[in-house]
Amino acid sequence: MGDNYDGSFDITTLGDGGGDESSEMARDIKSGLLSEPKDISPWPKYLYDDEGSRLFEEITGLPEYYQTRTEFSILEERAAEIIKRSGCREIVELGSGSSTKTRALLEAMLEASGGDGARYSPLDVSEGILKESGEKLDEEYADLDVHGYVGDFDGSLGQVFDDRDGRDDDEAGSRLVLFLGGTIGNFTPEKRGEFLREIRSGLASGDHVLVGLDLVKDKNTLEAAYDDSAGVTAKFNKNVLKVLNDKLGADFDPSLFEHRATYNEEMERIEMWLDSHVSQTINVSGLDVRFEAGEGMRTEMSHKFTEKSVRRTFEGAGLELTELYTDERSLFGLALAGL
Repeated sequence: MGDNYDGSFDITTLGDGGGDESSEMARDIKSGLLSEPKDISPWPKYLYDDEGSRLFEEITGLPEYYQTRTEFSILEERAAEIIKRSGCREIVELGSGSSTKTRALLEAMLEASGGDGARYSPLDVSEGILKESGEKLDEEYADLDVHGYVGDFDGSLGQVFDDRDGRDDDEAGSRLVLFLGGTIGNFTPEKRGEFLREIRSGLASGDHVLVGLDLVKDKNTLEAAYDDSAGVTAKFNKNVLKVLNDKLGADFDPSLFEHRATYNEEMERIEMWLDSHVSQTINVSGLDVRFEAGEGMRTEMSHKFTEKSVRRTFEGAGLELTELYTDERSLFGLALAGL
């Protein structure tokens, strides 16, 4: 773990910086490509290189993609209440991106604390996005201490949670951990439980977690959100092929694949696929993978929730649901939970 940014706010790179990342990625992707059907969706982090992160930010502004603006409206309306109920002096955000939605909570925290000791700790895989957002926050909020972390959710959370900035034990209850955007739905149920239990292990008495969850709704609204008319989500989906080419020396031709998004009503989840136009063989780190014409590779799953499944999910991780904030149409939810 070491500092790698020479600027007016701090950025720390987590992990040992060794060469094991590519071998781990190769194991994951090979395992997914050898499954039936081909499925790399258990590892959504590989969708988010710098270009993937940029494309996702573009997606969040699309008219079909209701999640971001709906979540933002809930945050704007409920930020003061969330800060009051959590009593936080520090916000830790996992997968922070541009931190745009977080500003409502940051401003509410600054107002509640009088600017005294307020801290924001964003974690993101994209150092470029982290630098850009950190610089803006540093300019906009003079009383806010910003310390960014470059890393992913596998193995990095403990390092972020352990950094309590030298606070005394009686201040340990002043942290709010954010996981916004509905990303929790990208995890398999098993991975979701592990992730929430890891967050729980990093909480002290009085700490809280706020998680964004997309809610179950009609099929047409859901599928349109993942297959927009401008084709940005298709570009985002196909970008993973470029990531595999760049990182693993694969030879995918993105033009030979087509984006598809479908809602699996029985499993209450959106599934994104890349379907091969032709019969072809792809080499990925020495593994030859055969695609038949029309055969798909699942690249992402996004599970949707009801209030009952939200409560069950948190209880399974040893967390108590305090409140589920929703919009008027119940499109999206923000779940506040504690120990």
